[in-house]
Amino acid sequence: MTLHDSVRHRLNTLEALMREHRHWQESMPDDSAFASTQPFCMDTLEPLQWLQWVLIPRMHQTIDAGLPLPQSFAVAPYYEMALEAAHPFRDTLLPELQRLDALFADDNA
Repeated sequence: MTLHDSVRHRLNTLEALMREHRHWQESMPDDSAFASTQPFCMDTLEPLQWLQWVLIPRMHQTIDAGLPLPQSFAVAPYYEMALEAAHPFRDTLLPELQRLDALFADDNA
């Protein structure tokens, strides 16, 4: 399995988990939410919205276009901080994000 295939698999798994746990939204946020200059659009999107509407589709676009994947990429640390310890999806989401991040470790990318 290529790195691109492995990343796509992780992205599909993230989407499936979000759908299974009812964190996948049917309606896209307003365009203005994507005009943020903050990392992760933290001032305009909730953390799970950013995963759904920014990270997952952009990574799929990168893979579909055959472009190089980012290096030293990591999103799990943000979600460790952004999702409260009591968030019901946190313990399910973090391990999957860590598996995605591991694909971008220096020895894999």
